[in-house]
Amino acid sequence: MADSIYTRSGDGGSTGLYSGERVPKDDPRITACGDIDELNAALGLARCAAGSGQMAEGILATQRQLFVVGSDVATTAAGEHRACRVPDAWITALEAQIDQAWGALPPLTAFIVPGGTPTACHLHVARTVCRRAERSLAVLIRSGEVSPAVARYLNRLSDLLFAWARQANHAASAAETTVSPNAIV
Repeated sequence: MADSIYTRSGDGGSTGLYSGERVPKDDPRITACGDIDELNAALGLARCAAGSGQMAEGILATQRQLFVVGSDVATTAAGEHRACRVPDAWITALEAQIDQAWGALPPLTAFIVPGGTPTACHLHVARTVCRRAERSLAVLIRSGEVSPAVARYLNRLSDLLFAWARQANHAASAAETTVSPNAIV
C-alpha cells in the first residue's frame, strides 16, 4: 500500500500524541497544539507578505521553532521525549529581537489599532493567535503537564510579533492608527 495522508485512526474522535498515547480530539493538549499549528500558518502568511529580508528570515526561524514547541506540548510525561525542548536561549533570543525592533520605533503613547501594511496585518493576526495559544496552555502548565518555558516562549513571541508589526508599518511609512485608552466612544 502506498503512503497515505489518511489513517482512519481518528475517525472515532481521538488523535495520537507525539508520545504515542491517544486522546480525545477535544483534549486541552490537542487544543493547544491546534492553536500552535494555526499560529504557524498565520506566520506563513506574514512571511509571504514580508517577502525577503531579515523579517522574513526571522519569521521562518520562528516557524521552525514552533514545530519543537508543538511537539513538546504533544508529549505527555509518559513519553520518551518528555524533557522540555524549548531552551531558555530561545526566549533570550526573542527578547534581543524585541529590544532591537522596539529600539528603532517611536515611543508607544496610545493603543495601536491593528492594521497598516499587509505584513503588519498578518503579524497582528499571528499575535492574537499566539495569545490564544498561550491561554490554551494555561491549564496544562498549572497542572505541570507542560513546561512553563513554553508559555514564556509564546509570551515573548507575541511581544515580538507586535514589535514586528509596528516595524513593518514604520518601514513602509504607513501611519499607525491609534486610540487613547481614555477615548470616549
